[in-house]
Amino acid sequence: MFLSWWYDYYYIVIVFQLLFLWHALKTQRRDYIWILIFLPVIGGLIYLFKEFIPSVRSSSFSAQMKEFFKPAASIEECQKRVRIADTVTNRLALADAYSKQKQYERAIATTQSCLTDYHAKDPGITLQLARLHFLNNQFEQSIAYFDRIAALNQPMLKKQDDELMYTRALVATGQTARAEEEFKRIIRVHHSIEAMYYYGMFLKKQSRFEEAKEQFTTAKTEIDLHPRYIRRQQMQWVRLSKKELASL
Repeated sequence: MFLSWWYDYYYIVIVFQLLFLWHALKTQRRDYIWILIFLPVIGGLIYLFKEFIPSVRSSSFSAQMKEFFKPAASIEECQKRVRIADTVTNRLALADAYSKQKQYERAIATTQSCLTDYHAKDPGITLQLARLHFLNNQFEQSIAYFDRIAALNQPMLKKQDDELMYTRALVATGQTARAEEEFKRIIRVHHSIEAMYYYGMFLKKQSRFEEAKEQFTTAKTEIDLHPRYIRRQQMQWVRLSKKELASL
């Protein structure tokens, strides 16, 4: 009976399989990918009830689907809002939409246009410019904006992702001594698996293979010490660390 149903409706399973795989990749639930591939029916049912349905109930899911099927929709919507009301809030939303589509030059120009009048030294806008310049491989400019933020000495502006971005910009501009100090600090303070991976890559490029191996090994073993939601976010760095270990 099951085989008869399968022959008649197997294409439905394939459609949902592809949808779940896309969703797992998009939301960084990569630990489910092999389950979905090798256990298409059972794995699909597990994913449906444990991950997909709770995600659908969240407000972000419809936005993700819209972005997937019509990537330019959010840009067009934000451009319309700017035409209606040319405010800093609407311009920043447009810059964010550009950034999500990797149109970083436009995102930078739009964000830069917000640094006027009493927003000229706005720390939030300055921080966003630091991130955008990094994403656009403009590392010196990124460092300059990050340094402006650091000078403000406001703890609320200090985030682990930004600290790691700053450190990677230091590496890209050849400031290896400062970069190594920052890597060590981030790992010591945040126990960041991502930082361990990038520090390992930094050490590998300097032919410090044993030290690199130590970082990749630590990334692999420490993942289990983190809460589940952190493990889900960081699992890609564990996989990359394992790949590097295999090559050393």
